[in-house]
Amino acid sequence: MTDTTIDFHKEAQDTLAETIIDVIQDADPRPVDPPQQTPDPGTWIAEAQAYLAEAPPVVPPALRRWDAFKDATRWTASYYAHITAFHTLRAPVYLARLLARAPRGTGRFIIRWGKWVADTESRPVTAKAATSADIEAWLALSREHSRRVRPRRVASLAVATTTGITTTVAAFLVPGWTLSSAVAAAALVGLNGRKGDKALITRYVATNVLRKLDSTEVFEALAAIGIEGKRGRRGVEFAAEVMRDGPGWRAEVDLPPGVEATAVLEKRAALAAAMRRPISTVWPEADRTAHPGRLVLWVAQRDPAKAGRKLWPLMKDGQADVYEPLPFGFDPRGNLVEITLMYSNLLVGGIPGSGKTSCALAIVLGVALDPTAELWIYELKGSGDLDSVKPICHRYVSGDEDEDLEAALAGMRSGIAEYQRRATFIRSLPASEVPDGRKVTRALAEKYPEQNLGPRVIVVDEVQELFTHPEYKEEAAALATRLIKKARAYGIILILLTQNPDAPSLPTSVSSSVGTRLCLAVMDWRANNNVLGTGAYDRGMRATDISITEQGTGILARGREGLTVRAAFIKQTEAEDIAARALALRTAAGTLSGQSVGDQVEELDVETVVDHVRAIWPDGVDSVHSHRLVEALAAYRPDLYKPWTEMDAAAASTALSAALKPFKVSTRQLTIRECCGGAKGLRYTDLPAAEDGE
Repeated sequence: MTDTTIDFHKEAQDTLAETIIDVIQDADPRPVDPPQQTPDPGTWIAEAQAYLAEAPPVVPPALRRWDAFKDATRWTASYYAHITAFHTLRAPVYLARLLARAPRGTGRFIIRWGKWVADTESRPVTAKAATSADIEAWLALSREHSRRVRPRRVASLAVATTTGITTTVAAFLVPGWTLSSAVAAAALVGLNGRKGDKALITRYVATNVLRKLDSTEVFEALAAIGIEGKRGRRGVEFAAEVMRDGPGWRAEVDLPPGVEATAVLEKRAALAAAMRRPISTVWPEADRTAHPGRLVLWVAQRDPAKAGRKLWPLMKDGQADVYEPLPFGFDPRGNLVEITLMYSNLLVGGIPGSGKTSCALAIVLGVALDPTAELWIYELKGSGDLDSVKPICHRYVSGDEDEDLEAALAGMRSGIAEYQRRATFIRSLPASEVPDGRKVTRALAEKYPEQNLGPRVIVVDEVQELFTHPEYKEEAAALATRLIKKARAYGIILILLTQNPDAPSLPTSVSSSVGTRLCLAVMDWRANNNVLGTGAYDRGMRATDISITEQGTGILARGREGLTVRAAFIKQTEAEDIAARALALRTAAGTLSGQSVGDQVEELDVETVVDHVRAIWPDGVDSVHSHRLVEALAAYRPDLYKPWTEMDAAAASTALSAALKPFKVSTRQLTIRECCGGAKGLRYTDLPAAEDGE
């Protein structure tokens, strides 16, 4: 090949390449697949497609595969063979029971026959006519009575005579058949002699497997609790047929006009009683996506309280993320229920023995499996229920002595100091870095690792020990309220657990501010509302209906809505294995800190006397005398201000004035008529504005 030919081919290839590139770059994109055609909504085609998308298979799955068919056939045959053999073996016992009941049945039959022959049902009417001296009516009734009774007596006599002769003759001619017939007749009569409290057939089906739900049962149960249509008005109607829903049945019901679903929720116990089912298997709820009168009734096939436990999803492997919902437990249907901690706080309350430890373990172990989350645990019972996570905790305290309570207070003070530090940093960032608002996010924590912005979870178990302590209760309530209201946006999460959810043990300022609440079994509506919020009991969220035997079961609420959940049960040995896995995760990530690496934890307290005065300042009051403030400060922080109460009033007032002077706050002479006349004091407007990143 000559050089000219080579140059020509090279030039042709270059031209072809340029042409192809130009075509690809300049041409408009063309779809490879034709566009998908979708029918217009509301048309018959669209409805048909929606039906086919969720339509059940024409041929049941057990009949489509030979191995599945054989398996289903084998189990069905085994089931009925076992039932047949079970009752066949006990047939003599059933016959003996019937024969034993035959005398009672015979007596009942004779009494009914006698009443029929004597026409006793007409006697009250005849007696009334005789009493009223209505001779014509009495004569007419007597004639009618005679007309009805005479044929019955004749028929009875004929039947008795024929039966007696036939039986006597048969006893000599066919004694075997006669005996068999007599036994069969006695057995039939024995059916009439049954007792309501003694079953004829030995119970075979397990007691925790309940009968199938049907519409008749729903209608009758709702009517029994007073939910039925009034005369001339529409009554209860089904919005959909009763169907299987997980391990139970689901019924969607439209209640009569003007009746809200909450009316049924308030009568859940009465509804279960009307249905003759355990209350733990009957779960009514409102479907607010439809309308307030739509009731969704779910009934379990097996009693959830007797069902086998379901494993926590992170039991064997996996890692958690506190910024996302954490697996917690299961609802009555067996569906996984997750709990959200980030940007929220949690309050758990229930009587002793209601399963608070199970709830605490499921929550704390979920946090432990997030290597970026810092755990501060104060277990104020001293039982060691949470010792499994001690090796990975930044701070862990277990005990109920005063030093343990003081440590819990110090931990909450340190939480306030940390959220103030984070708030200052977040405020310094440009708006472009916090597009979702000025709060700590996973992206910010990863972008600024030197700031240590990971979640800090403070757990206080048996918090009533703090809230009822004569010296610590006021400060504890103030610190908890402040953390709940202001620290959540900055990744500081407070979890409080109590076994005494009454008013003194659970201050209103705390219970009314928590975003997420879990109420286990409680004794009365007051404790129920202390945990779940005002009006929760009237809205049908009733933890009073939960038995103490249903440990770990409660109502989980966020806002006004709630659902029933059972915390995943985790044994202490399993908790230790999970904690060991969490320790390995944190070791690999290099996030172990505090006590877990042998360091002395410094629980910072950046609050000043101004913060303390602001915390104890009475609501709605403009001015307070200094000696009153000193008394309140000594009750709030006895470790700092109790010595002031040992001074006279003038010296205590001077001490307060000296403490406020560095903050440019001065006391002044105030006359307060409602208190004690003129004395040194403060006005609330004299205090500087709070700069805490709120």
